[in-house]
Amino acid sequence: MGHPVSFSTPSGRITGWRADPPIPPKALILVIQEIFGVNAHIRHMVERFTAHGYIAVAPAFFDHFGFHIEPSYDADGVAQGRELVDTLGFERVLGDLAAIEESLRGDYKIGVVGYCWGGTVAYLANAQLGLPAVSYYGARTFDLLPKRLQAPMEFHFGELDPLIPPEHVAAHHEAHPHAAIYTYPAGHGFNCDERPGYHAESAAIAIDRTLNFFSRVLH
Repeated sequence: MGHPVSFSTPSGRITGWRADPPIPPKALILVIQEIFGVNAHIRHMVERFTAHGYIAVAPAFFDHFGFHIEPSYDADGVAQGRELVDTLGFERVLGDLAAIEESLRGDYKIGVVGYCWGGTVAYLANAQLGLPAVSYYGARTFDLLPKRLQAPMEFHFGELDPLIPPEHVAAHHEAHPHAAIYTYPAGHGFNCDERPGYHAESAAIAIDRTLNFFSRVLH
């Protein structure tokens, strides 16, 4: 079972959600939220990685504005979530992640997986912090493609995603030819079973590829 945790960061203390496997852990995975906070879906993903033998931790970055902020999936929630992440800024979040990674660093290798906005954060965690990372439909990554990767990287995109057109996916291939880049017959947010765009088959294939990736790079 997962449980709340707390972290000291350069811009203040934040909480998070952590789960530990009942067996000696393989490694540690940082799970990066969507614009909807560390909600039930993200907590579920934490425990899903733990079921495969990993310590998993999801930092609650919205704690900088107040605890337990979980915008809804409707238009108002999307607007709220986008405003919150725009106010946060990537550099603040990367500072948080660097502090959290240092506090958790020990006998375990650390990887990052992120969804939606968190997919772009995962990309930056690779490029700026040198952490192996998996990015799911990070629409904001396109503008950051000149940043060089420092560790193994995997991307997952929906072919029907209105936020990430095919030419943006092609640009990822061109900028990072050594990264693993997968596309699926699905839209944005296809991994989240609480969102209208959930696509079960694509989500199942993507999680298998994600687990295989971490099995290769974190062991």
